[in-house]
Amino acid sequence: MATKKKAAKRKAAKKRELVKPAGDARYIRRDERGEFKKVVEVGRSLAADRRSKAGTVAKAIRETKGSDSR
Repeated sequence: MATKKKAAKRKAAKKRELVKPAGDARYIRRDERGEFKKVVEVGRSLAADRRSKAGTVAKAIRETKGSDSR
């Protein structure tokens, strides 16, 4: 009999923190012991964000600067 493999559930990503050592900025994730688990350069992360589509469509804002009624 063939056995079915269960699909692995994807865990939610942990919070990233911004670290700015001398010269460059990086996002890091820490494991349970507080050690660095994943380190990503900020520029590379922002480039990946630009390549991916957003899951939610933002509502259009129709106000312009200085149009508040006083």
